[in-house]
Amino acid sequence: MASTSDIRKGLCIKYNNDIYKIVEFLHVKPGKGPAFVRTKLKSVTTGKVIDNTFSAGHKIEDVRVETRSYQFLYDEGETYHFMNTDDYTQIALQRDALDAYDLLKESEVVTIIFNAEDNMPLSVEMPASVVLEVTHTEPGVKGNTATNATKPATVETGATINVPLFINEGDKIKIDTEKASYLERSKE
Repeated sequence: MASTSDIRKGLCIKYNNDIYKIVEFLHVKPGKGPAFVRTKLKSVTTGKVIDNTFSAGHKIEDVRVETRSYQFLYDEGETYHFMNTDDYTQIALQRDALDAYDLLKESEVVTIIFNAEDNMPLSVEMPASVVLEVTHTEPGVKGNTATNATKPATVETGATINVPLFINEGDKIKIDTEKASYLERSKE
């Protein structure tokens, strides 16, 4: 058993007869009344996201998890195939287990979280950032530069990201997988 002081991003807990992963949390200490923790929970079975508030000191049932590195091989519609980088076993997961599936390219190494009790995969964690090539974007117009002006760009995985005006087709860009946002131009 854990308490609200143990809440952190990525923690898996049992709540309402389901397993949820904590996506966001905020400890709140109002001037009047007891402290509490606002959380955003994502169901690892259905992918549904709910908001919940725990009072300070509330006991929560955490789930013991194991993490393993897997390499993304390919996708077949809604099913994504991964290979364990240690023993080369393969696993197939549904798209809703992935947070940023549209930023996942072949041979990318991800971390898959498993329930230690029944060895069931719970969720897939992407690396903090990925480098992808821009396949389509409109050319930037000289003089059309207001502060932080951006334009949409399609990357090699099919995702659309807002990028600065100086980015052109063929450029490789670094993307934050959590926010699906442009970080910088890559030199890779």
